[in-house]
Amino acid sequence: MAPVRVDPSGGRGPTRKQARGRRWRTTSWGLHVPSSTDADDPEQRTVEAAELLYAGEAVTGWAALGWEGGRWFTGTSGDGSVLRPVPLVTARHVLQQPGIAISQEFLAADERRFVDGLVITSSLRSVCFEARFADTLTAAVVAVDMAAYSDLVTLDELAAYVAAQMAPTGIGLAREAVALGDENSWSPRETLMRLVWTRQGERPRPLCNVPVFDRWGRHVGTPDLLDPVAGVVGEYDSDLHLVGAQRTKDVRREGEFRSLGLEHVTMLGSDQTDYYTSFLSRLETAYANARYGAEGDSLWTIDPPRWWVDTTTVDARRHLSPHLRDRLLRHRRAA
Repeated sequence: MAPVRVDPSGGRGPTRKQARGRRWRTTSWGLHVPSSTDADDPEQRTVEAAELLYAGEAVTGWAALGWEGGRWFTGTSGDGSVLRPVPLVTARHVLQQPGIAISQEFLAADERRFVDGLVITSSLRSVCFEARFADTLTAAVVAVDMAAYSDLVTLDELAAYVAAQMAPTGIGLAREAVALGDENSWSPRETLMRLVWTRQGERPRPLCNVPVFDRWGRHVGTPDLLDPVAGVVGEYDSDLHLVGAQRTKDVRREGEFRSLGLEHVTMLGSDQTDYYTSFLSRLETAYANARYGAEGDSLWTIDPPRWWVDTTTVDARRHLSPHLRDRLLRHRRAA
């Protein structure tokens, strides 16, 4: 719901007296919405902030990515406990207001898009902004991965874009994040697990969500991470995976992987409490027990059968027909 200004007649907005009452909420100076409007909804927050824009200005960062369909760009901190401000690119000085962050960097006309009633920056500009101003390298990589998850950018497109930037603030962080990015991570936690996996620089970078088949071409499963040389599978289990039907499904799936000679390791949500020391210890054990293909390479493969439709890259997903996209990527919408 777009904010409105005070209207003395009460027709297009609240009267001054009504605006001061409990039925209206002030979004920014001079603008109001009914108090029943969800102030924490990311799209509502974006609409409210966008009312401050003039010609040539735009919404950017997480808000722009979320507005154009980025599944994971909800405008909250990593644990969801803090609302992040809506970033705007303006060509003028705007007084700071709660819930809004102002950037006065130059914005070219070809980096602005009109999408569903709002002016937002291009996907490449928005992702680059998120990565440049991320608090950590991990957060920057998550932004890159999750933009690719929603097929908003490819890594090649993003690499070319950041390479062309003339040294704005944080561009080094953005370039490093792109180099570490992956187009097939399905959640921020999977990205985190991948980065922890390779933290010490001693292990090869695992593959993300690559389907595993048995020697007859049957799809056994698609693990979150896979080291195809060592034969180590990694999966992230949130609290939802610890009970009920999901837990039964996970145990059965782990058994299938092990029956093919793949070593299995799990990262738990609680692992972050000891800076992932527990997970790294389990990962070390998994590698110590791994078969490195000596016994397992005849039992499993990541080479898909001819009938398999690849969805591991942004380009592959962009070229799916609407029917195949709905059928093959349904799990992403439910994630």
